[in-house]
Amino acid sequence: MSYQTLFEILKKLDISYEHIEHPPVFTSEQAGQSVPANRGVPAKNLFLRDKKGKRHFLVMLNDSKDLDLAALAQQTGSSRLSLASPERLHSHLGIEPGAVSPLALINDPDRKIELWIDQDLWQADSIQCHPLVNTATWILTPTGLTSFLQQTGHPIHFFTT
Repeated sequence: MSYQTLFEILKKLDISYEHIEHPPVFTSEQAGQSVPANRGVPAKNLFLRDKKGKRHFLVMLNDSKDLDLAALAQQTGSSRLSLASPERLHSHLGIEPGAVSPLALINDPDRKIELWIDQDLWQADSIQCHPLVNTATWILTPTGLTSFLQQTGHPIHFFTT
C-alpha cells in the first residue's frame, strides 16, 4: 500500500493528524533531530521475531525507554525475541528500516503481525508515527490510532516496561 492510499484511509475514517516532512531518518536519534520535541511523544518502533521466526511483533514504546527483550518475550508468551531482518520487514509489512510504525499494519491484511504497545506510551496525548516512509512523521492521538487499527483488524496488546 502506498503513502497516498494511507492518507486516503485516514481521511475516510476522519482521523486527524499533523504532518511533518523531514530528511530520511533511520534511528530514533535522527528522528528526534528532525521532529520538534513538543509535537507528540516520540515512539520507538521495533519489528521483532521469535526464535523460530513463526511469530512477528511490531512493538511500540516511548523513545526514552529501553526494551528488555527477555521480559517482553515472557509477557508475550513467546520464545526468545530478536530484531527481524530488513528482508522480513519488507516481506511482512512492505516497508524499509526507518519507517516502522503501527500505520504499516495496513500492509498486513492477514493479521500475522502482533502489535504490542507499552502501556505508558498509550497514556500520551499524541504519538509520532511514520506513514510508511521515513521522510515524514504523522502525529496522531491514541484514539485516532485505535480507529485506524480497528480498520486493519489488529488488536492492541499492552505490556509494561
